[in-house]
Amino acid sequence: MATGSVSPRRADTRRNHERILAVAAESLTCSDEVSFNAIAKKAGVGVGTVYRHFPTPESLILAVYEREVRHLVEVVEDLLRRYPPDRAFRVWVVDHLAHYMMSKRGLADALRRATSARGELPAHAYESLVAAVATLLRANIDAGTVRADLRPEALVRGLGGLWYLQPEENWKAQTEELLDLLWRGMRTE
Repeated sequence: MATGSVSPRRADTRRNHERILAVAAESLTCSDEVSFNAIAKKAGVGVGTVYRHFPTPESLILAVYEREVRHLVEVVEDLLRRYPPDRAFRVWVVDHLAHYMMSKRGLADALRRATSARGELPAHAYESLVAAVATLLRANIDAGTVRADLRPEALVRGLGGLWYLQPEENWKAQTEELLDLLWRGMRTE
């Protein structure tokens, strides 16, 4: 079994895997330290189960990161069903992307350490994030709310300013401010 993979035959294995990831994600919200013992206890599994799924702290950290990015990508279609494209974009940036960044400071620090030990972040995570932005961008282009010449990669770089927000400050208002600035440059005239 590859690191972080789950046997499709065992529902309990899949549940354990997801519980471990959920507990680790919650733990990394507060700290960049990963304690397999603490995660196992809170997830209600043995520490050996954690090691079977994730043989190293780095593999667990990267799996949490990929899980969180997957959520950011999967929520896009739901938002586009519930809101007009311009509102869906705003809700995604403020309530999902910025919220993720504010609540995952420990994960960011842990990722820096994990990737320095193993190399770079998985490229498919970045590509998935760009694809989510591309979906939102395409919906807005089709609705005529933004310019048709925008590239999702450029927008992702613009959203990189969210990394400079601080959780103890009014990050939601600052996110709205950044988003307003980006939107002015994106919209059709």
